[in-house]
Parts: sequence; C-alpha cells; structure tokens
Amino acid sequence: MKALVTGGAGFLGSHLCDLLLAKGYEVFCVDNLITGSVRNIEHIKTDKFTYMKHDVTKPLYVEDNIDFIFHLASPASPIDYLELPIQTLKVGALGTYNMLGLAKEKKARFLLASTSEVYGDPLVNPQTEEYWGNVNPIGPRGVYDEAKRYAEAITMAYHRYHGINTRIVRIFNTYGPRMRLNDGRVVPNFIGQALRGENLTVYGDGSQTRSFCYVSDEVDGIYRLMMSDYSLPVNIGNPEEHTILEFANIIIKMMGSGSKIVFKELPVDDPKQRRPDISKARKLLGWEPKVGLEGGLRETIGYFREIL
Repeated sequence: MKALVTGGAGFLGSHLCDLLLAKGYEVFCVDNLITGSVRNIEHIKTDKFTYMKHDVTKPLYVEDNIDFIFHLASPASPIDYLELPIQTLKVGALGTYNMLGLAKEKKARFLLASTSEVYGDPLVNPQTEEYWGNVNPIGPRGVYDEAKRYAEAITMAYHRYHGINTRIVRIFNTYGPRMRLNDGRVVPNFIGQALRGENLTVYGDGSQTRSFCYVSDEVDGIYRLMMSDYSLPVNIGNPEEHTILEFANIIIKMMGSGSKIVFKELPVDDPKQRRPDISKARKLLGWEPKVGLEGGLRETIGYFREIL
C-alpha cells in the first residue's frame, strides 16, 4: 500500500511517516520545508521512502498509484502562522483543494489534519465535535482558524459531491521530540527557557488551560481514524487538562530548574480553555492516550537537551 503525507518533514508528519513505514507502507513525503526540516526525516534509510520537495499550493503530479493521502501541510504554531498569514491561508485553501483533486484522480482515501483551533476561544468545555466554535475571523489567529474551517468545508464538499472517501481529524495540543525550540508553543517554550536558565514566560495569569497529547498517541489516533469508516470530524487529543501556570511548575520541578515564572500580557484571542471530548475516538476507534504527561515530557526534555 502507498501513502502520501503532506507536511511529512514536520514534527507530526515525520512521526506519521515513521508509523506508516513500520506498518509496511511505501511512503511519499511531501514538504516545502517552510516550517519542516530534513533533519526530521534524515534517519529514514529505506527504499520505501521518497521525499519530494514541493509546495502543495501548486498542483502535484504523482505517477504512482496512491492509496492514502494524509494532508498535514500547514504552519501550525502561533509564531509561524502570524509570520506567514498568507501562506497559512493558501495551504488551507489551495493546498487542500489540490490534495483532494489528487485523491479524486487516484481514488485514494483522504485525511485532513484539522485542529482544535476550529473551536476558537470555546464557550463550552470540554469541546465536542458537534460544537461549532467561537472564532474571530478577522483577528490575528483567524488566518489559521479559518484556513482549517475552510479546509473542513471543502473536504466535506468533495465527500458529498464527488464521493471521495474522506476523514477529518481535529488535533489538540501535541508534543514530543522533533518540535522546534523556537516554534512558540508552550512545551518547547518552557523547556527551552528552563534549559537556558531563563525565567518561564506565562501569558495572562496562567489560569488558561491546555491538554497535552504525546506524539506517539496522536499519530496512532490519526492512523486509526484513516482506517475507520467514519467521515465526520473526530477529536484526537488528551482530555487531561492543566492550567498553564500548573504546567510551568511541572516543567520547573521535572528539570530541577532554578527558573522563576514571569507574567506577560495575554495575546489577542488566546483560548481560555482547550480540552477535547474524546468519546467518539474511544467508541469508534478504540483509541485513547496511553502516554502519561511525565513520561512524555521526560522523552521531550531529553530530546531538547541533545539538540540545544
């Protein structure tokens, strides 16, 4: 079986490529390296893996048959999509359109990597897939939120109109090795600051919540969804909720750091709550996270110690 992964040299995409190769797939990894890195895939030494440097906002021609398309390409951290707003919108719109077209041509099953950001700053907690969200379309985060909401809409349109076999995964906060230290998300931010002996920066009063899913659990959930027969969105994330302030203290304690916590102004439209309801994933996929926060952080801290 042959699988194509867009964004395959990124943090999440590279781990998905590893999983697919371990399951015996031939893998085509597509990435323009705008936020990905060849370092994430340089360990792969097999003739079943092909890297293609390509921007998916432009049409992609593949001679081989393709059975599965995992569309993960997109800037995914606030720093990236605030610096690359047009590219973020284009990959959500044109990139998804092009990959759905390829799925139609190849008669491939298609999975869209959507995000918990489609829920915006949610007014319900935890968030179920039926919740429509509370999104500011013209705020600075709107370029990512609306790109993914549009991507979901066009995916469902291709499913209903063209009969494409589609899946939509809503990914919640994921962490693990191969994240970039400077990608602006809370896990690498705090670990990097602690490793450099800096104070940990908490935005607002730290009462906003996040849930953290280890990368091996996340890609397992994504794969299970692709292999299911369910076409509507499914949340994949860890329902264990922590405040940002609590998480900062966990990092300081685990790393034996002397860092202090400093507070800065909360960014515009920063979500106050983020916690998935994973009832659907449990029922439909038999999936739930297995890796605890401490175990996952130990692996992640070890990775960052090596690269810093």
